[in-house]
Amino acid sequence: MADPRDYYATLGVRADATNEEIKRAYRKLARELHPDVNPEPAAQERFKDVTTAYEVLSDPDKRRVVDLGGDPLSAAGGAGAASNPFAGFGAFGDVFEAFFGGGGGTARGPRSRSRPGGDSLLRVELTLAEAAFGARRELTVETAVLCQTCHGDGCQPGTTARSCGVCHGAGEIQSVQRSFLGQVMTTRPCSACGATGQQISAPCPTCGGDGRVRARRTVTVDVPAGVEDGMRIRLSGQGEVGPGGGPPGDLYVEIAELPDETFTRDGADLHCTLILPMTAAALGTQVPLPTLDGEQKVDIRAGTQSGAVLTLRGRGVARLRSTARGDLHVHVEVRTPTRLDEAQDRLLREFAALRNEEVSVAGSRPGLFSKMRDAFAGR
Repeated sequence: MADPRDYYATLGVRADATNEEIKRAYRKLARELHPDVNPEPAAQERFKDVTTAYEVLSDPDKRRVVDLGGDPLSAAGGAGAASNPFAGFGAFGDVFEAFFGGGGGTARGPRSRSRPGGDSLLRVELTLAEAAFGARRELTVETAVLCQTCHGDGCQPGTTARSCGVCHGAGEIQSVQRSFLGQVMTTRPCSACGATGQQISAPCPTCGGDGRVRARRTVTVDVPAGVEDGMRIRLSGQGEVGPGGGPPGDLYVEIAELPDETFTRDGADLHCTLILPMTAAALGTQVPLPTLDGEQKVDIRAGTQSGAVLTLRGRGVARLRSTARGDLHVHVEVRTPTRLDEAQDRLLREFAALRNEEVSVAGSRPGLFSKMRDAFAGR
């Protein structure tokens, strides 16, 4: 390289090329010319020149000398440097960085023995009234709790964990492998200590070194008014204690609303069916109706038809996170008698005659009311 600026020409880049452009050019040429890929003597010589050029141009100080018209390798023995393709790399990590854009041996350090615990799920059954107005429940839950013997450190009382003899407290093991790129360092978690960097020589006799044990305990759950089937209540910090005495997760209480004999629920509204004799529907009456607030009298107006809906405002379920309540919808079903005795038949016929409802459809055919009477009598 008589002309120092041939370093740029060797890599095929301009004199104002960025560091990233120089690195890309070197990667491309090195993959093509490396002796493991191209054993031709000319390619090997070319590979040495390319590597030397990259060594010079990737170093800011050496590149500055080149840009000023000098040769940074002339004083340091340029021929000797060119004879070793990897002489310009201060360490094998530089080779890895040149090809893959980052160091191959970045240390992560030991992992903490204390880790967060998991969440727990518990189902609780509620009646409609409890879901509507809220309730307080004492629930028994079995989870991992902090070991009271070692208080979470997993060691037998009076002892402590020691540094791992395999990774010497690093939590990981490094190894160096040779490849056509040079030496590459890799790291893997230490299996002897679980990547924590510590070993327990005398585990706690109660928890076996885990820092936690399983136990049953009682938790109090305040169920808000207006919850629905399938909803979950979160109790922060009431879940599983983590390994090594780590912070506990959360406990989720899932609501299972039991079916009600009288009411069906639609959000905050309730629905029920009221069966009335046809006489009560025709004459009108007052009916006692059970509600969530107790028994209430409901006025049935004369002439109420089957399928009518009576709405009692504010007699439904409390709306979640609100003081308002839904409505109670009463669906009226008028029940017609299926059988009549002689006295009932006679009176009903007289009633029909008074209302002019005994109407013949055809001359020789029985009247419409007679057909209805026969149907009721099962004839």
